[in-house]
Amino acid sequence: MDSHEFGIMTEAPQKNQRFDLYEPEKYHVIAVDDDILFPFMQDFMILPCFAHTLAQPFEGLVYCGITLIPPTAVREMVWMVSPHPKLAQLTALLKRAVKENKYVIHFGI
Repeated sequence: MDSHEFGIMTEAPQKNQRFDLYEPEKYHVIAVDDDILFPFMQDFMILPCFAHTLAQPFEGLVYCGITLIPPTAVREMVWMVSPHPKLAQLTALLKRAVKENKYVIHFGI
């Protein structure tokens, strides 16, 4: 089954730094099945994020790539997913990122 993976970045990405490698162990990711997350993809389109680098603004999650989700968008994302029991693990990760004011990295399918 296809899944999306989310992890908290220990350090904020730098302006010219690129994230092109799949490194789930580096970010201690959690997986969310695409079947569960896909219905939210349209809602996520309002989130100001970045595709692979801070030099590439992107609205929403990069479905088949890497998304850098800034703390401001993480806060908004919490409100979108927290009411849904199947996204409890993602909600917990996002809330932790908000508390620590950290970026979240998303590895698409």
